[in-house]
Amino acid sequence: MLTALGLDEVAESVYRAMLCDPRGGVADLVKRVGRPEEEVRNALDVLSELALVRPSAEREGSLRAVSPDIGMEILMARQQAELAAQQQRLETSRAVAAQLIAEYTDLRPAAASPGVEQLIGLDEIRDCLARLTRGLSVEAMTFAPGGAQPAQAMAAARPLNKDLLERGVRMRTVYLSSVRNDQPTVEYVNWLAELGGQVRTVPELPTRMIIFDHTTAVIPVTSDDSAAGAVVLTGEGTLTALCALFESVWATAQPLGEAAAKDTHGLRPQEATTISLLAQGYTDEAIAKRLGVSQRTARRIATELMERLGARSRFEAGVRAVQHGWLPSEPA
Repeated sequence: MLTALGLDEVAESVYRAMLCDPRGGVADLVKRVGRPEEEVRNALDVLSELALVRPSAEREGSLRAVSPDIGMEILMARQQAELAAQQQRLETSRAVAAQLIAEYTDLRPAAASPGVEQLIGLDEIRDCLARLTRGLSVEAMTFAPGGAQPAQAMAAARPLNKDLLERGVRMRTVYLSSVRNDQPTVEYVNWLAELGGQVRTVPELPTRMIIFDHTTAVIPVTSDDSAAGAVVLTGEGTLTALCALFESVWATAQPLGEAAAKDTHGLRPQEATTISLLAQGYTDEAIAKRLGVSQRTARRIATELMERLGARSRFEAGVRAVQHGWLPSEPA
């Protein structure tokens, strides 16, 4: 009956038996559920991990099942946290098709794939970007993860972007929220905005990407080393999906000139994203990479959120976040 909430048959039987006989030991449980002792002990480990059993305050060394009202709330909160995590993954998976093409392509120049051009090395990538930039006539849509932008890259981009904007090309760029704390990047973005470029920020981005005139997209093979290789995508279906991905992120992004607003729970966008990543089991290092901040900053944000939730573990933080309404209780 409780399999839908994450309990297998043996664990459910043991839990029910413990509710019926709170003082029974392992031997009693073996008799009640009719299972080998090893299976019963494994089930107790599962129940303990799910916080459905806890050490008895009356009998040292013994376990006691939590009451069903609390136990079912724990199971449902856990499932809600998992659903929320799944929803977050779905929201960023619209770029999966393009990323899979990049990751599983042999990266051989002779390989022929409709709608896919392979670029190997930084020189090929730069040459391709220069060619596509010269041909721009309508719009450039860019995801720029990684936090603070390298000074050399910003300096090289200034004349190109100035030329595009003077030619009437629309430029929309989404950076990570963490760039707000880097003065050189802020100065560059403000310069871009003065020329007519549109810039917004979000706490995290699914991938680095540039879309040229809604017809061509360039995406790196791997986010860990964007200079290693990239793919140029021109397939109509792929571009439709990538443009939709950009528009959905752009719609929720915040103009750089606006202060980061808190949501109804008092969370800033970066904090809301962090609690979602915590619920998905991301490490400090992975969270730092997604947010474009240092590992120390990511750890500080995570610690502060756990303290606000009164959580002692990351899993508990996810459960409590759902209970507090910080994470959705069901997929949208």
